[in-house]
Amino acid sequence: MASQGAERELDGRAALVTGATRGIGLAVAHRLGASGAGVCVTGRDPDGVRRAVHDLDKAGVRAVGCVGDVADADHLAACVHRTVDAFGRLDVLVNNAATNQPYGPLMDADPDRWTSAFATNVEAPLRLVQLAWRAWMREHGGAVVNIGTEGTHGVGPNVGAYGTSKAALLHLTRQLAGELAPRVRVNTVSPGLVRTEMARFAWEGAERRIADGLPLGRIGEPEDIAEAVHWLVSDAARWVTGTDLLVDGGTRVRSASGSAAGYAVHEQLRAAGTGSAGGDLSP
Repeated sequence: MASQGAERELDGRAALVTGATRGIGLAVAHRLGASGAGVCVTGRDPDGVRRAVHDLDKAGVRAVGCVGDVADADHLAACVHRTVDAFGRLDVLVNNAATNQPYGPLMDADPDRWTSAFATNVEAPLRLVQLAWRAWMREHGGAVVNIGTEGTHGVGPNVGAYGTSKAALLHLTRQLAGELAPRVRVNTVSPGLVRTEMARFAWEGAERRIADGLPLGRIGEPEDIAEAVHWLVSDAARWVTGTDLLVDGGTRVRSASGSAAGYAVHEQLRAAGTGSAGGDLSP
């Protein structure tokens, strides 16, 4: 969260963070704001957006809100307009809003919900980058970070739709990085299991068991992801684009750490009923 002693690498810049009323998105908004950026936060819940703006303001962050669903193209245009209108610029875009629905085996996936997942997880980030490019970044430059998932590096039970859409987002990141260079840098941060409401069904009741199977001995916190995002949008990462920064506590190297047991998160995913899994748009 913002503090008086925070470094101010992003002074004078402006950021738009989607799905920023809680969890990773809210932590990112606070971290960028602590570094000096003005921040526009988005979310579907008007009360949640108001609370986020209020909390950011109390922390000394210049903040505004934009309420709506990222699957709505008009809302995306409104978000970019709101950011530029409030701060006179748009230097940083963080595409965090996502859905993990439809949850369950792909053979049972409803085609309409599958389409909706791609509208939220892939189409919305592309539209926002297009809008940010035209509104500011084409002339002035900027940095984009898409929030992916460690799951794109493998497969897991019941999360096929989520993983497939995030894999598409990862390729979109690389494609945009190639097309928008050198003016705009585009990267992905792929979290492992993080303590958020969206992922609660995957860690609640099994946190210690999951943590014991990870080399770093704990599941992630939203602030862990926020620090990675901050680094990627800062000048410290000025020679980094098209990368996928894995922030997972060592999930992918757990077998080398001495824990050869099955991945506890997969056990949780198998146990979760399709009606109890997450799906909120602010991981």
